[in-house]
Amino acid sequence: MDDDAGRPRAALVVNPVKADAPRLVGLLRSLSAEAGWDEPLVIETTVQDPGQSATRSALDQGAAAVLVAGGDGTVRAVSETMAGTGVPLAIVPSGTGNLLARNLGLALDAPSAVIDAVFRGDRHPVDIGWAELTRADGDVKEHGFVVLAGIGLDAHMIANTRPGLKKSVGWVAYVDGAARSLPGAKPFRIMYAVEDRRLHSVKVHSMLFANCGALPAGIALIPDASITDGDLDVAVIQARGPFGWLAVWRTVWWQNSVLRRSKAGRRMIELTGSGSSIHYLRGRDAEAATTEPAPVELDGDEFGEAVRIRCRIDPGALLIAMPPGHVISPA
Repeated sequence: MDDDAGRPRAALVVNPVKADAPRLVGLLRSLSAEAGWDEPLVIETTVQDPGQSATRSALDQGAAAVLVAGGDGTVRAVSETMAGTGVPLAIVPSGTGNLLARNLGLALDAPSAVIDAVFRGDRHPVDIGWAELTRADGDVKEHGFVVLAGIGLDAHMIANTRPGLKKSVGWVAYVDGAARSLPGAKPFRIMYAVEDRRLHSVKVHSMLFANCGALPAGIALIPDASITDGDLDVAVIQARGPFGWLAVWRTVWWQNSVLRRSKAGRRMIELTGSGSSIHYLRGRDAEAATTEPAPVELDGDEFGEAVRIRCRIDPGALLIAMPPGHVISPA
């Protein structure tokens, strides 16, 4: 009789370029054995498959839980496939940004705690976003995102970030992308609506659709966004005048990331106003259309150009494995 018959098995989907695969595989095998689980599956992503096919393979082989280790693009691809399955997903911090791990409040330097959560942790349902992109040729496809989608300058900055620099210095490389993009940045016209309400026509530099809003270095890009509230948070960014980008930075860094952390700071924002450089909106879905194709990004990866983007939130569609007693909170 096979002693392994009926024993659950975990699967690790790993990007070998972004994660320390041998170390993580060793930890997973050891913790699987301690928990009485079968030998885990280990499936590596490839250039051709950033994670969707690998995850489907793990699910088809009966994985009782899936772990993902890689960059933000790998996490996005795996989460997209895991949505709605009811199978727990564990996010093992790896890569440069760790955007979802930060927004879940996970320790970035303790992979063993996250891996062990598969066997002895809690399960938390969280939201996932979906972005339907319409290309200039009429092609329409929907993709998942776990942190945010954007159209405009933010996507242009990502496209201008040099891969070699990102590999060597991590998320700080986006500063280089910004420096290369801002000098030529021009506003473009969009028509947008949130939850099919009144249609707006404005010139913007960027429009963001967020499931959650924390970035590295304690930056709260969209401070009220929550991965468990079932809502989509929208930011319309308009840098007006010669000091427009200083106003954007003041809102994102000083107001969102510093003042909002204290009662006195929040009161100061109420008294002085939050400025007009970023306009925040909220709803279950939102869409924007442009007169000319504009660059798009999902969770920090460029996704080409689109003439229309429609985003929606799928509440509680991802079941996340978390360490016992862990409370989901901003990074």
